[in-house]
Amino acid sequence: RSSDLQGDARCVGRYDNRGSFGELALMYNTPRAATIVATTEGALWGLDRITFRRLILKNNAKKRKMYEQFIESVPVLKSLELSERMKIVDVIGERTYQDTERIITQGEKADCFFIVESGEVKIMMKSKTKAGQENNQEVEIARCASGQYFGELALVTNKPRAASAYAVGSVKCLVMDVQAFERLLGPCMDIMKRNITHYEEQLVAMFGSSMDLKDPGN
Repeated sequence: RSSDLQGDARCVGRYDNRGSFGELALMYNTPRAATIVATTEGALWGLDRITFRRLILKNNAKKRKMYEQFIESVPVLKSLELSERMKIVDVIGERTYQDTERIITQGEKADCFFIVESGEVKIMMKSKTKAGQENNQEVEIARCASGQYFGELALVTNKPRAASAYAVGSVKCLVMDVQAFERLLGPCMDIMKRNITHYEEQLVAMFGSSMDLKDPGN
């Protein structure tokens, strides 16, 4: 859970039998940015600070060499300071997808944000026409190439995924979970929120109306 400006706690993510947390405070010697609460009985593995830093920082040095130049070329991240971009390198993961493989599914809860490292991704939305709905038809609304991102809309608006995404050929994506997204991409949020208007204009042009994509908090 994290706290907003009014001090009210809200849930920003969940772990279900997998996942890790608590790394950022250890990596950057900062206070905990969120509170983790157990909702059922369970077991955890833990690393002390010294062991964690020795293992992780060694691994991150390799990652920084691999991804530093690419991250600096991503347009939406140019508003970040160099140190902020390097923190992103430290927390991102990499996933590969085969041709036609579905990456995210419309209507599902969002848990991560994607940047296309290589290949192409097509964004598909269920048709809003009567015939399209009867046939469960999907309509292509956008394509993302290297350096472009997707999956941010549901994280910005705190709503389910508004569209599905599929790999076109072999695709490699950099992936950031919702917790890191909330903590590290604050300076980029205004840009992403402005894109909501662009998405709505696309939907009006294609279907004659748009879904409610606005942030419910605004």
